[in-house]
Amino acid sequence: MKMMPLQKREISTSRVVYGCMGLGGGWNHDSITKDDIIQAEKAMEAALSTGITMFDHADIYKMGKSETVFGKVLRERTDLREKIVLQSKCGIRFPEENAPQRYDFSKEHILQSVDGTLERLGVEYLDVLLLHRPDPLMEPEEVAIAFDVLYEAGKVRHFGVSNMTAAQMKLIQKYSSHPIVVNQLEMSLKRIDWVEQGVLVNQKAGAGVNFADGIMEYCRMEDIQIQAWGPLAKGMFTGGSLVNPCEAVLHTKEVVEKMAREKETTAEAIVLGWLMRHPAMIQPVIGTANPERIKNCEDAVRQSEIMTREEWYTLYVAARGDKIP
Repeated sequence: MKMMPLQKREISTSRVVYGCMGLGGGWNHDSITKDDIIQAEKAMEAALSTGITMFDHADIYKMGKSETVFGKVLRERTDLREKIVLQSKCGIRFPEENAPQRYDFSKEHILQSVDGTLERLGVEYLDVLLLHRPDPLMEPEEVAIAFDVLYEAGKVRHFGVSNMTAAQMKLIQKYSSHPIVVNQLEMSLKRIDWVEQGVLVNQKAGAGVNFADGIMEYCRMEDIQIQAWGPLAKGMFTGGSLVNPCEAVLHTKEVVEKMAREKETTAEAIVLGWLMRHPAMIQPVIGTANPERIKNCEDAVRQSEIMTREEWYTLYVAARGDKIP
């Protein structure tokens, strides 16, 4: 059976990752409530029940509260830490009194961020730390030193990035002896330019990277796990509300629903299965906090295994809104 890059490195076997951005209440500094904890417990249990054992965080999610509420649940489940893979991200800084929103890959900030994450989660180490979007002022030598310090202290076991090009990854790798094991990118039936190697099908797709420099090929050659954030496109094709949808979106939604009926599965499983059918062994990061919707993703692995080329291209062409180039 084909293995994910993370499996080859004996890091994780979870084909889907649960993204914890939706946990912890609002995007504010309000205290965590009992309901927030209950929500986190239900979401985590739903994820575990579907076979998900990898959980994705970031120090900024809900102003740190996503990690805090997750940590509260972990403290009640002392057996759980060694059964799951914890990943978090750092590098984005919110506006402060005398500073704008910015990126910060300085050694000092990386080290401080990891210490804060470990404290909030109540754990001794992260399995994977990602640099959260590129920092134009990045000094790769400084990043490499931070990685060394964290690794030698036993605080982080593996390192990765998000939203980076092949060239940016190569620059980091030139100075760091720690292999980049993950690159997290926006990928979905909505954001499909990754298929076309930089041909921006949807110019309003969002603040993602340009795939023209061979990200997919580089990651596959170097056994870097490609993780897809936003894989369900906020429910665009799986029952979520649509605002002024274009014809391609409506048609794709119809194709997804028809395929789900015929295969007696869920729309979520079809949408994720389409991503996972790609030979790069893409690992979707789902972000819903709704337990029912989390469970709707359970059949995605099987759907990816049985999806034919013709079915894959049917969805792809529908999402493009025209013929393939």
